[in-house]
Amino acid sequence: MQTTMSWNGYIATIEYDPGIRKFHGIVQNANSIITFYGSSVDELEREFSASMTEYFKVCKEKGKGPDKAYSGRFNVRLQPRLHGEIAATAIREGKSLNQWVSETLEQTLHTT
Repeated sequence: MQTTMSWNGYIATIEYDPGIRKFHGIVQNANSIITFYGSSVDELEREFSASMTEYFKVCKEKGKGPDKAYSGRFNVRLQPRLHGEIAATAIREGKSLNQWVSETLEQTLHTT
């Protein structure tokens, strides 16, 4: 079974490792490999935070910026017909395509 944890916009997937009898976390939305282990939720949370703090420290020492959790931009490929229907709906509602899609996704996310 896999679950997730978040820390300041960074998301880690958590899986149980029966070989060491601990949970293993891997940050998914960073280009760098960031991992941590813990035997309990409290320990996982502490280790996630400690790993991210260390990651930011190393980035600073190397003079590079940390990977951003999310940029706020993503591309979606649609069938041309669907693209046209969405654009027409946005126009009818007096919104930009980006505004309509963002609002629709937010409404869907918070009503399910």
